[in-house]
Amino acid sequence: MSAPAATRSDWIAGARPRTFPAAIAPVLAGTGIAAYLDSLVWWKALLALLVSLALQVGVNYANDYSDGIRGTDEDRVGPMRLVGSGRATPAAVKRAAFAAFGVAGLAGLVLAATTAPWLVAVGAVCILAAWFYTGGKSPYGYLGLGEVMVFVFFGLVAVVGTTYVQTETFEWAALYAGVGVGALACAILVTNNLRDIPGDTVAGKNTLAVRLGEERTRYLYVLLVAVAAAAVVAVAAATHWWVLPALAFVVPMTPAVRTVLSGARGPALIPVLAQTGTGQLWWAGLVVVFLLVP
Repeated sequence: MSAPAATRSDWIAGARPRTFPAAIAPVLAGTGIAAYLDSLVWWKALLALLVSLALQVGVNYANDYSDGIRGTDEDRVGPMRLVGSGRATPAAVKRAAFAAFGVAGLAGLVLAATTAPWLVAVGAVCILAAWFYTGGKSPYGYLGLGEVMVFVFFGLVAVVGTTYVQTETFEWAALYAGVGVGALACAILVTNNLRDIPGDTVAGKNTLAVRLGEERTRYLYVLLVAVAAAAVVAVAAATHWWVLPALAFVVPMTPAVRTVLSGARGPALIPVLAQTGTGQLWWAGLVVVFLLVP
């Protein structure tokens, strides 16, 4: 029997484009702060975006591979997985993950060479964290620590790092923005894991949602949105008060919050992923717009 041959659309779906806002938002926010400080470097911002997107694609393929070979995707409710569905071989998906990590690594090396050599170590840790989320013998994503990784690497590290490679200084505003972006990135993962509680429980995948239970996971989602709102205030305090209107990001988030609190389960939660990603982009976009108000 011949090996399965995934189509281009299968590979695109496997890269999970709906998660891309989680990679774009931190770079947008970090670049906005650099621009506020009159330190915008466009080519570095674009390289930071390439690093972020490549890491996002890499972690998505890595999760597809690792979950697939463990059999935790066999009764999946969410979007198609390449290995779990049999559309692609585990080896092919693993190669795709490593290729994406390679792109992120090369772009990161250019940034490190033109900014600070110690950034190589930061990049290496990011790639290792992406792989061992569901990879290796004891993946920390199976221990309820996935949200910690997302908050740290797709929030704090991504935003502060994007600002740093352009300004070469540590900025409190970037840290606060990292908290806001990271909180909403966590909210995306919380939604995903809330949807998958039944299957993950059976598969022994002890995500934070499995550990907390359905009701408390729903409240955690709302708390993360509240943290993102508080982060807007913190960024405003560190820069100028014109940033406060960025609190309007809660408007596109409202349908998602209502759905989560309504008790929606399974496929009914899938739209919340896109809505939360949109809300995250609105958070970053509005903060940048109001940061640049003269």
